[in-house]
Amino acid sequence: MNRRVRTAALTAATAMALSAALAAPAVAAGPVAAPGGHAATERAVRAAVADGVPGVTVTVRRGHGTWAATAGVGNLKTGKPRSARDHYRIASITKTFVATVVLQLEAEGELSLDDTVEQWLPGAVRGNGHDGRRITIRQLLNHTSGIFDYLEDPGFQQTYMTAEGFLKHRFDEAAPEDMLAIAMKNEPYFEPGASFAYSNTNYLLAARVIEKATGNDYGDEIDRRITGPLHLTSTSVPTTRVTLPRPGSRAYSKLARTDTGPTYDVTELNPRLAYGSGQMVSSSADLTRFYSALLGGRLLPPEQLKEMKTTVESSRETSRYGLGLVDRKLGCGVHVWGHDGGIYGSNSDAVTTDDGRHSLAVNFNGDWSGSTDAIIEAEFCGR
Repeated sequence: MNRRVRTAALTAATAMALSAALAAPAVAAGPVAAPGGHAATERAVRAAVADGVPGVTVTVRRGHGTWAATAGVGNLKTGKPRSARDHYRIASITKTFVATVVLQLEAEGELSLDDTVEQWLPGAVRGNGHDGRRITIRQLLNHTSGIFDYLEDPGFQQTYMTAEGFLKHRFDEAAPEDMLAIAMKNEPYFEPGASFAYSNTNYLLAARVIEKATGNDYGDEIDRRITGPLHLTSTSVPTTRVTLPRPGSRAYSKLARTDTGPTYDVTELNPRLAYGSGQMVSSSADLTRFYSALLGGRLLPPEQLKEMKTTVESSRETSRYGLGLVDRKLGCGVHVWGHDGGIYGSNSDAVTTDDGRHSLAVNFNGDWSGSTDAIIEAEFCGR
């Protein structure tokens, strides 16, 4: 999922915990890899906590060197600080993993990006103007399909994205077909290929295509093809597991569209609702390793990596969308590739340079304030 639930001012207990966190220095580990160090990045990390984020963890990889820093707290009750080794929900960063597997299958001749959704999932995309016979796999991956995003359905939002709804349904075990049925109740955004509209339904379908093509769960394919070979020991597709692996911090949300009100602990939830659009768990170190390997050409042949980096205009002026991969132009003119992700209690971002040699991954364990953009600008632009 990539929907950040905006919410409220800090409670007294939260403010006390954050004050304690700000008084403590950020924790850095590993050799400094970037010329001139990471002073600007560290300042941006502290600023995020000052802006109201409970805690931040960031890892930078450059060449063979790594650097990590944390600020703030991982537990508002105990004041326990965040760890550079924290596991967290990476939400829509999952999309890059899913797209990578689809492109590997194309390289192996198992499918074509120009295959229609109907060829692989007969009858799955039908209703209210949706027609899988006219939508290609490529259009799923670059969000030009026009398929309605099930997260935008009013009934879904009422059930899962309000405070009352989330607390009642946080452990629901909905099947991907249930989410697809919700999307199909709504009209498409536009004719296939006519424009761009970010839709989590696209990646639900992409994950199902992987399963149809391989006969295996899409998560097993990610493990076999990516996390296993790269030794991403903190990365997983947790099916219906509701807790985070250790070490991990608590995750906090306001469960509202404002930044005022109570702070809820939303660490435990069933991620199956996000499926191929945002189900995964990882760590900052693993994400920098993944994006470095991907852009460095270790996961895809040159032809497929070129396709992945072929972009269309997106909804953001400073970025373009490829196949599960975003090309972002920073304020200093530097381009980085990656993806962001937001889910209850967790905002994350992971990017790397075109050659994969300079990567950053960051996570906030609160979803209502702060800017991962500022941290990325600080690292790659020095400001």
